[in-house]
Amino acid sequence: MNTFFKALNDPTRREILELLNKGDLTAGDIADRFDMTKPSISHHLDLLKQAGLVVSLREGQFIKYSINTTVFDGIAVWLMQFKK
Repeated sequence: MNTFFKALNDPTRREILELLNKGDLTAGDIADRFDMTKPSISHHLDLLKQAGLVVSLREGQFIKYSINTTVFDGIAVWLMQFKK
């Protein structure tokens, strides 16, 4: 859970999640939407993967990234326990 919140702490990673919420993208597609280096985007994607928020699938020479909603479901259940 700490990794989840650490991943969400960065505005770039939150924006990547918003992009992926609209559909799967390659790292290049994601990088094209930011004014930063591709290695920086790869680092953000790696942290999102470590948190379980993003999954990747190799398609030929490309890797497609997609959002993993299962982790969000688990966090939502955990958060709902505090709502009375």
